[in-house]
Amino acid sequence: MSAMDMQGAAERADDMLDLTLGAIEPAVRWAHGPTTTGSCDVTRRRTVMTVVAPERRQEFLDRVESFWRERDYRIKAVNTDEEFPAVYAQAEGFGISVSVRGGGQVFFEVDSPCVRESKVAASASKPNGPSYEGIYPLPRPDVASPYWSEGAS
Repeated sequence: MSAMDMQGAAERADDMLDLTLGAIEPAVRWAHGPTTTGSCDVTRRRTVMTVVAPERRQEFLDRVESFWRERDYRIKAVNTDEEFPAVYAQAEGFGISVSVRGGGQVFFEVDSPCVRESKVAASASKPNGPSYEGIYPLPRPDVASPYWSEGAS
């Protein structure tokens, strides 16, 4: 069994998400999605609040995939579906994904491996926009970007 506990796994997941979102240029606004825990695992989520136009979605995912490859993440699957594309990767036993879902909203998710049980605190990472604390589900993306939202209706 790993020496890492669920809080440590949650912090590692936050680091992976912070680095990934920090590498996206131009930057996008994001908010925390719900954290969930199992008996020995943690899932952290981030929801992109910037509108990513249909014409930009594949480029967005390609940039994320390139960043993950540069960091030696193992790409497990790529879904090139036109409406709901996604990329799934793994690093150090953690699964990480980026996916486009309903309304064209982009979601990031990190799942930890099984670790020692512990309490899990809320993420210390601060969203770069409204936190939407206590609001679930989050609203659809509503932040315009001169680049990512170009051509979106």
